[in-house]
Amino acid sequence: MFIIKEQKASFGQIKETTILSHSSQYGIDFLYRHIHSQHHRLIVPYAIGALYNHPLEGLLLDTLGGALSFLVSGITARTTVIFFSFAVVKTVDDHSGLWLPGNIFHLFFQNNTAYHDVHHQLQGLKYNYSQPFFSLWDRLLGTHMPYHLVSYLKEVLRLG
Repeated sequence: MFIIKEQKASFGQIKETTILSHSSQYGIDFLYRHIHSQHHRLIVPYAIGALYNHPLEGLLLDTLGGALSFLVSGITARTTVIFFSFAVVKTVDDHSGLWLPGNIFHLFFQNNTAYHDVHHQLQGLKYNYSQPFFSLWDRLLGTHMPYHLVSYLKEVLRLG
């Protein structure tokens, strides 16, 4: 595996920066209204909608934020490519709206498709920021909102 012990801490630094910058857009009304709200036009997220955002957000958070995280953390270029590729795939999965059996992301991460769907609903807008990896931050910062899965088949049978 390409990850050595020193690099594990760097991943935490990268995601910490992403979570804080993401949640700050909600706390600063101007940033949310004029920049991040474009992404939240998707009340019902779809996979490629994960990458639907304002150009400034893409430039500042995704491009420059990723580059800065890489430079500050000191991880290798190879590890960075693997990490960010994995993060993009996880982000697309989180926005897919699909709860598929055996989905490896749902097995290893508490913040999954259902978790992030709450964030895209009007009542959950200020909750469940932690995406794509560490839901612990939502619990620590008081922004965690639980979800409840309902089986479509069971619901159809229940309603008759």
